[in-house]
Order: sequence, then structure tokens, then C-alpha cells
Amino acid sequence: MEARLNHHPTTPSATAFRAARDHLLAQGGTDPAAAAAAFRWPRMEHFNWALDHFDRLAREQSEAPALWIVNEGAGEERVSYGEMAARSDRVANWLRGLGVARGDRILVMLGNEVPLWESLLAAFKLGAVVIPASALLTPEDLRDRIGRGGVRHVIAGQAHVPKFDEVSGDYTRICVGAAPQGWTDFADSRQGSADFAPDGPTRADDPLLLYFTSGTTSKPKLVLHTHQSYPVGHLSTMFWIGIRPGDIHLNISSPGWAKHAWSCFFAPWNAGACIFVHNNERFAARPLLEAMARCQVNTLCAPPTVWRMLIQEDLAAWRDRLALREVIGAGEPLNPEIIEQVKSAWGLTLRDGYGQTETTAIIGNAPGLPVKAGSMGMALPGYRVALLDVDGNEAEDGEVALKLDDAPGDAPGGLPGTGRPLGLMAGYADSAERTAAVMEGGYYRTGDVARRDEGGYYTFVGRADDVFKASDYRISPFELESILIEHDSVVEVAVVPSPDPVRLSVPKAFITLAQGCTPDAQMAREILAYARGALAPYKRVRRIEFVQELPKTISGKIRRVALRQEEAERRGRGEREQGEFFEEDFPDLKA
Repeated sequence: MEARLNHHPTTPSATAFRAARDHLLAQGGTDPAAAAAAFRWPRMEHFNWALDHFDRLAREQSEAPALWIVNEGAGEERVSYGEMAARSDRVANWLRGLGVARGDRILVMLGNEVPLWESLLAAFKLGAVVIPASALLTPEDLRDRIGRGGVRHVIAGQAHVPKFDEVSGDYTRICVGAAPQGWTDFADSRQGSADFAPDGPTRADDPLLLYFTSGTTSKPKLVLHTHQSYPVGHLSTMFWIGIRPGDIHLNISSPGWAKHAWSCFFAPWNAGACIFVHNNERFAARPLLEAMARCQVNTLCAPPTVWRMLIQEDLAAWRDRLALREVIGAGEPLNPEIIEQVKSAWGLTLRDGYGQTETTAIIGNAPGLPVKAGSMGMALPGYRVALLDVDGNEAEDGEVALKLDDAPGDAPGGLPGTGRPLGLMAGYADSAERTAAVMEGGYYRTGDVARRDEGGYYTFVGRADDVFKASDYRISPFELESILIEHDSVVEVAVVPSPDPVRLSVPKAFITLAQGCTPDAQMAREILAYARGALAPYKRVRRIEFVQELPKTISGKIRRVALRQEEAERRGRGEREQGEFFEEDFPDLKA
């Protein structure tokens, strides 16, 4: 344990942040709709979350666990709030000695290891801007980020150092692990001074994080977040997940992506909870369940891919061994089958939500909110959601948008109103034009399409670019995929329009099959018949292609745009591939 913790005066912004946080913690699990209606973002002028919030928590609960990492087969590490605050002070002073200054951009390429959290906190305290980088990035990706991102410093794990041999530039090189020639050893940071003092106040709207989006349809955009947009904005995420002070929270996500910051950093530490990490070389459900049982994890957030693997286990056998209170799905919409199986096994409702790299959690099924099948929930605290039709008018079916105009009145408890949601990005750092386009007309436009029912619940339809017309009907790929994925033989599926001379286009499903299933005409007929029985005639999947894998971004999102292009070109050539089956191949299905 470090001997001392630095103390910085409590600012009005820090007081306002704590009041907003405490309001949501007090309301959590009671009446989510009322809590959202009463919530107002705090008004902030100067705010540094690492200094004003995290260090304050470290003084209040110095011995409480902040980070708990279990490395499968290689031991574990626990770091308290007090230790983490003191360590990050040393790292901040050490980085300052290496030339890191306020506003400098630092690319951080680390795994789920203690130096990742130390580095982020230290950079935030210095006022530097962090560019999180995935371990999956190639040297070409890194050249793009270092060039367009204006990177002046790099902190990378030893395994990633060789990638930078191909990336020229005048940037400080720091290695976590055995440092090769030309790199500085991160372990030297232990010698940094424990007395950290900032070089001045941090404005709440100063830049903090710069994310390169995964780019499903175009070159990655540079999403800029500030000292208030992500740290304070993730109060909505804390509320949606239902994290409480002292919880042990597990979020399955890799560093470098926004969801890691959502739930492996800001949301749990906003609440004063412990971030739990389970590291293994290859994901397997049983070791994860064993670790969750042994360490008594309270809240779990995982993508649908992980949930699909978990339900292959006998989950009911773990019910009495686990301490789970809240279970969340994120990254992609959840299929009803997964929700039903988790509910049956554990008695817990697997709750969905929605947000983007550009925002925090916008819509969600918060604790205490009755869940409607297929819905991703209601608007979360701090967000006023609208659906815009093709003419930009508000409707019950359209593009998800956030209202940016002034909110009416102030909420009880001294939380002032504000128009623009605090959890929204500052903009795209590389394009004022693109920023203006998505902020046009008093709304931020997400590019996603949803429906809203009379009760205020939103149902995801799909990316605006993915929704298509067949026989003049609008088709949501996700809706069709949710049906097909329930077939026992289907592991993954992506639906895109297939050009058709009569109907303009018809739905086609690209499918990967479960191990042991044969991708032949019999299987195609079975799946087409299954879809026929479950879907309205205008939504019917009329073509299938079996594939070994689906094209994806490095963040794991399916690139339907690539499939659409491939399908359009193939139909234009009039070709049929092996593994392709059309409804007309089976005359009895057309009857």
C-alpha cells in the first residue's frame, strides 16, 4: 500500500457530479422512468474525473477493491482504490518527466493488465488525450492512427512492439514488459514521485479520448470525447447496468473499444464498484463460470456472442453458486431465445440496451423496468430520444436521434437542466463537415433505425444503411436474423437484399452452420421451411448461402455492406455459387 494519497480541493463541478451520481444510485431499481424524467446533467466548468472523482473515492474507500484481475492458470492481482490512485500519481509524474504534456495524444495498446488502468488514470490526470488501440490492429492501422491522430507518445505491450517497427514517426515509445532497444520500460514508472500536482485546472470540455470507430461502411472516423462526455456521461450506463457501490462487476470486452471504457472503466468506478477481469487465451464458458462463482461477481455484461456460448452450458447447475444480481447484453441486439434460456436457468432477466462510440448508453432496460420482448428499453437518464422520418420529422418509426435543444425546467434536488446531452461526443475530430451533418436541425442522428410503441419502448430495426425494401416493404435484417438464429443448426446469420427482377430485391441469408451439420440442399430446404413458418410472407427469406465465416470488422461487427456488394455483383453476372439455394429450387415451398 502506498503511504499517502494526494488531496485536491473539491470543486463545484465535482460536487455537482457527485449529486447527479447519488441521485441515480438512490433511484436505481425503483422507478426507472421517473428517475430518468427527474434527472438533469450537472453543469460543469472545470472537471477532471481522475482527480475530482476517482481520487476522492480513493480517500473515502482506500482499502476497497478497485480492480481484480484473474489470469486463468497464472494467478490473480487485486488493487485497492488507494493503491490505484497512488500508482497512477507515480505514473503521471513519470510520464511528465518523459515529456507528456496537457493536450498530447497518447496511443495505448495494452491488454487487460494493471498498467492499462494506471496509464489511463495517469494520462487523464495530466490532461493528455488517450487513443485506445485494439491488439488486433495491423501496422497499417497503426500508421493511420498515429498519422491522423497526431500521436506523440505510445504505450504498448511487449507482444505488440514489433508492429511499430513498421511505423515510423517521432513519438515516445514506452513498453510494458521487457523493453527492447529504443523503448522505455514502463516498470521505471514505479520510481516516479508520489506527490502529483496538476499543472492547472482542467476544463470540462477539454479533450480526453479519441476513438477510431470500427468502420463497417467507411474509413474509421475519429470520435472525440471530453472530460465530461464520457466520464460524466457514463452515469447513464451505470444506471442502465444497475451497478452499486461495492459490487464486483465483470464486463467481457477487449481494450481499445468504446465498450471497454463504458463498463471496464467509467461505469463501475463512477459507482465505486470493483472492476473484475477474467483473462484466458481462448474463451471458454466453464472457466468463466467457475471464476464468477469463486469470486462472487454481482453484475455481468457480455456481448450476444458470449451469451450464445454460455447457454450451451447447463446454466441451471450454476444458479446456487453464483452471486449475480444483474445480467446485461451489449454490442448487438439480443435474440429472444437467449433471454428466455437465461431467465429459465438463473431466474434473472437478461437486459438489453443501446448506445454508440459517439455516446454513452442512450436507451436501455434498466433494473426495475418491465421488459417487453424484443425491445431494447426506454430512454435512459439525460437523453431525450426522437425518431426521425425521411423528411426529418418526428415519427414513431425512423432514425434514432437525440434532441439537442434546451430541456424544460430544472429537476428537484438542484440538478440543473441542459439541452445537449452530456454523454454525446464533442464531434468528429477529423471532419467538421461530418460533425455538422450528424448534428443538423437540432438533433444528433445515430444512423440506426428503431420503432417506438405507445408505452415509450424502443425496438431496434437496424442500421439505416442495412434496412432495405422488398416488394415495396421495408425489411429489417435483424428481425429476420432473430428468427433464423433460433434454428438449432444456425450459428451465425446475416441477411441482405438480393436483387430480383420482380420484387426489386428479396431477403437472402448468409449462414454459418453448427459443427456436424451438412451445408446441402436438404439443410437449405429445412431452414427455408422454418423461416416460412415463422415470418410473414413479405418478410420471407427466399435465398440462402452457406459460408464458413461472415465478413467482420476488427471489433467483431458483421459487415453486411460487403455482403450486399458481393450479392449485387453476383446477381448482375447471373452466377450461382456452390452452397447457394433459392426458394424456387424447392417447388413444394412455393405452393
